[in-house]
Amino acid sequence: MEDREGHDGQTHPQARRRGLLARFRANFLTGVVVIAPIGLTLWLIWTVTGWFDGWVLPFVPARYQPDRILQTLFGIDQPINLRGVGAILFLLFTVVVGWVAKGIMGRSLIAWAEGLVDRMPVVRSIYNGVKQVAETVLSQNEAKFDKACLVEYPRRGIWAVGFVSTRARGEILARLPADEVMTVFLPTTPNPTSGFLLYVPRQDVILLDMSVEDAAKLVISAGLVYPGQKPRPAPGETAEA
Repeated sequence: MEDREGHDGQTHPQARRRGLLARFRANFLTGVVVIAPIGLTLWLIWTVTGWFDGWVLPFVPARYQPDRILQTLFGIDQPINLRGVGAILFLLFTVVVGWVAKGIMGRSLIAWAEGLVDRMPVVRSIYNGVKQVAETVLSQNEAKFDKACLVEYPRRGIWAVGFVSTRARGEILARLPADEVMTVFLPTTPNPTSGFLLYVPRQDVILLDMSVEDAAKLVISAGLVYPGQKPRPAPGETAEA
């Protein structure tokens, strides 16, 4: 016979064991929720810094390697893994290159180098494409993805979260029947860096009040992380488009 709570109201061993297992399971899941984000974040930082070290440090002369410097200054003979040195060197190198590129000599040197690249058929296409994407994504002067939206995709009745980048113009707008067309980037889950570029009529785009960051979290988490709902505008007020 199974031990359980009897008619007299007393808890038997079988019920106590089930209660202990339930509490153990609940505590375990709570610990996973706490540990998983911290562990994944530390693992990602460790992996990225290691990738930078493996890519940057081979270009550093042997006498300036971190292990050699420690051996010279402190007499340490044992190899030490100084994680992140390559990332710091890459950061400093990038800052110096940006500072030089803003000067007259730097701009002249870049223009001369780009002139050489323009004479190389295959390299020219790759370089110009990468440069245009980098300038668009990293530009500090233009607004990007300042609105999240809903569009019907891949068919009517099914809605997907997208990001409005700009309004269509030029030949694209001239050849489309709608008067106002929005350029919408539709990200994929869980990798939002890939996706689809859609040109959607303005009347078929539903702009959301949530920020782009909240919408990105929603996409990356496959709908598990839902942003807090913002108060709807009062009657007579319109949301900013």
